[in-house]
Amino acid sequence: MPAHAATLIEWLRKVQAIAQNGLAFTQDPFDRERYLQLQELAVSALHTELEVPLASARAMWEGEHGYATPKVDVRGAVFQGERVLLVRERSDGRWTLPGGWVDVNDTPSQAVAREILEESGYQARAVKLAALVDKNRHPHPPGIHHIYKLLFLCELLGGQAATGTETDAVDFFPLTALPQLSAGRILASQIERLYQHQCDRTLATDFD
Repeated sequence: MPAHAATLIEWLRKVQAIAQNGLAFTQDPFDRERYLQLQELAVSALHTELEVPLASARAMWEGEHGYATPKVDVRGAVFQGERVLLVRERSDGRWTLPGGWVDVNDTPSQAVAREILEESGYQARAVKLAALVDKNRHPHPPGIHHIYKLLFLCELLGGQAATGTETDAVDFFPLTALPQLSAGRILASQIERLYQHQCDRTLATDFD
């Protein structure tokens, strides 16, 4: 990915948000046409500058309507001693804490428990929100969407290892020997920080 990709993506994300917000509120047909042109400009820039296939670039923002806001991703950390539960993503063959998007009508704690069950086969419950982070403010690879990540400490209740539709392996790993992580989803530094919260539940929730 070009060196300027992160900056360009940030600009295009902002252009898309302006256009989406304009389409949500404008009553003027001429303004509507201008906002649609802005959306198409953002798609074209993804295609020409970052070599994203045109259909894929257009699909990234399809279905985004109403006032533009960040998406919400939850991740659950389940520790056994100095080992942490990880699942391997089918999409990139790398490992992550179980998690995913929060569904409508789910509370964040319900969402993370559901994701752990679906992706690992284990039943768990959230016991502490350890961190709420803005993905753009941490060294994740640049991405199209603006995402808030809710990182929970979770307690194992039962179940057994089982893969899901999005995962093809489940295991507990020593904190000193983590496998290759899916960096768009979780970072080693975040897992290390979660373990600090596991060891000291009185730590304040991290944010931003």
